[in-house]
Amino acid sequence: MKVTETHLKGCFIIEPKVFDDERGVFFESYQKERFEEAIGEKVDFVQSNFSVSKQGVLRGLHFQIGKNAQAKLVQVAKGEVLDVIVDLRANSKTFGQHYKQKLSEQNNMLIFIPKGMAHGFLTLSKEAVFTYKCDNYYDKSSEGGIIYNDIDLNIDWGYTNSEIIISKKDSELPTFKELYP
Repeated sequence: MKVTETHLKGCFIIEPKVFDDERGVFFESYQKERFEEAIGEKVDFVQSNFSVSKQGVLRGLHFQIGKNAQAKLVQVAKGEVLDVIVDLRANSKTFGQHYKQKLSEQNNMLIFIPKGMAHGFLTLSKEAVFTYKCDNYYDKSSEGGIIYNDIDLNIDWGYTNSEIIISKKDSELPTFKELYP
Protein backbone atom coordinates (compact mmCIF):
# COMPACT_ATOMS: atom_id res chain seq x y z
CA MET A 1 0.00 0.00 0.00
CA LYS A 2 1.09 3.55 -0.70
CA VAL A 3 0.48 6.06 2.10
CA THR A 4 0.76 9.81 1.55
CA GLU A 5 0.21 12.45 4.22
CA THR A 6 -1.92 15.40 3.07
CA HIS A 7 -1.09 18.98 4.02
CA LEU A 8 -3.35 18.41 7.07
CA LYS A 9 -1.00 16.75 9.58
CA GLY A 10 -2.11 13.23 10.47
CA CYS A 11 -4.56 12.98 7.54
CA PHE A 12 -3.42 10.31 5.07
CA ILE A 13 -4.38 9.10 1.60
CA ILE A 14 -4.05 5.33 1.38
CA GLU A 15 -3.74 3.60 -1.98
CA PRO A 16 -3.96 -0.16 -1.59
CA LYS A 17 -2.20 -2.60 -3.90
CA VAL A 18 -4.90 -3.69 -6.35
CA PHE A 19 -4.95 -7.08 -8.04
CA ASP A 20 -6.97 -6.84 -11.24
CA ASP A 21 -7.57 -9.66 -13.72
CA GLU A 22 -10.29 -11.17 -15.92
CA ARG A 23 -12.24 -12.22 -12.81
CA GLY A 24 -12.41 -8.73 -11.34
CA VAL A 25 -10.58 -6.84 -8.62
CA PHE A 26 -9.18 -7.71 -5.19
CA PHE A 27 -7.44 -5.49 -2.66
CA GLU A 28 -6.86 -5.40 1.07
CA SER A 29 -8.67 -2.30 2.31
CA TYR A 30 -7.48 -2.62 5.90
CA GLN A 31 -4.87 -4.62 7.75
CA LYS A 32 -4.26 -3.33 11.28
CA GLU A 33 -0.49 -3.90 11.59
CA ARG A 34 0.41 -2.46 8.17
CA PHE A 35 -2.03 0.41 8.59
CA GLU A 36 -0.69 1.46 12.00
CA GLU A 37 2.91 1.15 10.83
CA ALA A 38 2.14 3.32 7.79
CA ILE A 39 0.46 6.15 9.73
CA GLY A 40 2.73 5.89 12.76
CA GLU A 41 0.08 5.46 15.45
CA LYS A 42 -2.21 2.87 16.99
CA VAL A 43 -5.88 3.07 16.05
CA ASP A 44 -8.54 0.74 17.37
CA PHE A 45 -11.63 0.91 15.21
CA VAL A 46 -14.80 0.02 17.14
CA GLN A 47 -17.59 0.93 14.72
CA SER A 48 -18.17 0.55 10.99
CA ASN A 49 -20.73 2.62 9.06
CA PHE A 50 -22.27 2.31 5.60
CA SER A 51 -24.31 4.80 3.59
CA VAL A 52 -25.87 4.86 0.14
CA SER A 53 -26.43 8.26 -1.46
CA LYS A 54 -27.75 9.42 -4.79
CA GLN A 55 -26.07 11.97 -7.05
CA GLY A 56 -25.93 15.47 -5.59
CA VAL A 57 -26.35 14.34 -1.97
CA LEU A 58 -24.00 16.15 0.38
CA ARG A 59 -23.44 14.71 3.85
CA GLY A 60 -21.54 16.96 6.23
CA LEU A 61 -19.55 18.70 7.44
CA HIS A 62 -19.72 16.57 10.63
CA PHE A 63 -17.49 15.96 13.65
CA GLN A 64 -17.52 14.57 17.19
CA ILE A 65 -15.97 16.50 20.08
CA GLY A 66 -14.45 15.81 23.48
CA LYS A 67 -13.97 12.27 24.75
CA ASN A 68 -16.17 11.04 21.89
CA ALA A 69 -14.05 12.54 19.09
CA GLN A 70 -13.56 10.08 16.25
CA ALA A 71 -10.75 9.20 13.89
CA LYS A 72 -12.13 7.67 10.68
CA LEU A 73 -10.98 5.51 7.80
CA VAL A 74 -13.26 6.28 4.83
CA GLN A 75 -13.67 4.72 1.40
CA VAL A 76 -16.09 4.37 -1.49
CA ALA A 77 -17.18 0.83 -2.40
CA LYS A 78 -19.32 1.90 -5.37
CA GLY A 79 -19.54 5.14 -7.32
CA GLU A 80 -17.62 8.37 -6.76
CA VAL A 81 -17.64 11.14 -4.16
CA LEU A 82 -15.80 14.35 -3.46
CA ASP A 83 -14.51 13.88 0.06
CA VAL A 84 -13.71 16.97 2.16
CA ILE A 85 -11.88 17.24 5.47
CA VAL A 86 -11.55 20.45 7.53
CA ASP A 87 -8.91 20.87 10.25
CA LEU A 88 -10.61 22.01 13.48
CA ARG A 89 -7.58 21.58 15.75
CA ALA A 90 -7.00 25.06 17.20
CA ASN A 91 -3.28 24.41 17.78
CA SER A 92 -2.70 23.13 14.22
CA LYS A 93 -0.80 25.10 11.58
CA THR A 94 -3.61 24.20 9.15
CA PHE A 95 -6.52 25.15 11.46
CA GLY A 96 -9.50 26.15 9.30
CA GLN A 97 -7.98 24.73 6.12
CA HIS A 98 -9.55 21.94 4.10
CA TYR A 99 -8.42 19.07 1.93
CA LYS A 100 -10.50 17.47 -0.79
CA GLN A 101 -10.06 14.27 -2.75
CA LYS A 102 -12.20 12.26 -5.15
CA LEU A 103 -12.74 8.74 -3.86
CA SER A 104 -14.17 6.10 -6.16
CA GLU A 105 -14.50 2.43 -6.89
CA GLN A 106 -11.99 3.05 -9.72
CA ASN A 107 -9.19 4.60 -7.65
CA ASN A 108 -9.83 2.46 -4.52
CA MET A 109 -8.34 5.19 -2.31
CA LEU A 110 -9.03 5.47 1.40
CA ILE A 111 -8.53 8.48 3.66
CA PHE A 112 -7.54 8.32 7.30
CA ILE A 113 -9.01 11.32 9.11
CA PRO A 114 -7.58 11.96 12.59
CA LYS A 115 -9.59 13.25 15.53
CA GLY A 116 -10.24 16.98 15.46
CA MET A 117 -11.42 17.22 11.87
CA ALA A 118 -14.79 17.84 10.26
CA HIS A 119 -15.73 15.55 7.40
CA GLY A 120 -18.23 15.56 4.55
CA PHE A 121 -18.73 14.23 1.07
CA LEU A 122 -20.73 15.00 -2.08
CA THR A 123 -21.94 12.15 -4.29
CA LEU A 124 -20.75 12.69 -7.88
CA SER A 125 -21.98 9.44 -9.46
CA LYS A 126 -25.57 8.27 -9.95
CA GLU A 127 -25.21 6.45 -6.62
CA ALA A 128 -22.38 5.96 -4.13
CA VAL A 129 -21.81 3.39 -1.43
CA PHE A 130 -19.65 4.98 1.26
CA THR A 131 -18.13 3.05 4.17
CA TYR A 132 -16.08 4.13 7.13
CA LYS A 133 -14.57 2.81 10.31
CA CYS A 134 -14.50 4.89 13.51
CA ASP A 135 -12.23 4.56 16.53
CA ASN A 136 -14.92 5.72 18.95
CA TYR A 137 -18.62 5.09 19.31
CA TYR A 138 -21.09 7.63 17.97
CA ASP A 139 -22.56 9.84 20.69
CA LYS A 140 -25.35 12.23 19.70
CA SER A 141 -24.51 14.68 22.50
CA SER A 142 -20.96 15.07 21.10
CA GLU A 143 -21.85 15.67 17.46
CA GLY A 144 -21.28 18.95 15.71
CA GLY A 145 -21.12 20.36 12.25
CA ILE A 146 -20.35 23.29 10.00
CA ILE A 147 -22.51 24.42 7.09
CA TYR A 148 -21.13 23.03 3.83
CA ASN A 149 -21.15 26.37 2.00
CA ASP A 150 -19.36 28.36 4.71
CA ILE A 151 -17.91 31.55 3.24
CA ASP A 152 -14.71 31.43 5.28
CA LEU A 153 -13.91 27.80 4.47
CA ASN A 154 -14.55 28.56 0.78
CA ILE A 155 -14.91 24.92 -0.31
CA ASP A 156 -15.55 24.49 -4.03
CA TRP A 157 -17.80 21.43 -4.16
CA GLY A 158 -18.13 21.68 -7.95
CA TYR A 159 -21.93 21.87 -7.69
CA THR A 160 -24.21 24.87 -7.26
CA ASN A 161 -26.33 25.19 -4.12
CA SER A 162 -29.43 24.37 -6.18
CA GLU A 163 -27.83 21.08 -7.37
CA ILE A 164 -26.96 19.93 -3.86
CA ILE A 165 -29.34 17.73 -1.89
CA ILE A 166 -28.86 18.21 1.84
CA SER A 167 -30.75 17.17 4.96
CA LYS A 168 -32.69 19.76 6.95
CA LYS A 169 -30.33 19.12 9.87
CA ASP A 170 -27.22 19.76 7.75
CA SER A 171 -28.78 22.87 6.17
CA GLU A 172 -29.09 24.43 9.65
CA LEU A 173 -25.50 23.87 10.78
CA PRO A 174 -23.56 26.89 12.07
CA THR A 175 -20.74 28.66 10.26
CA PHE A 176 -17.07 28.18 11.05
CA LYS A 177 -16.86 31.64 12.67
CA GLU A 178 -19.90 30.91 14.84
CA LEU A 179 -18.08 27.89 16.26
CA TYR A 180 -14.54 29.34 16.23
CA PRO A 181 -14.85 33.14 16.65
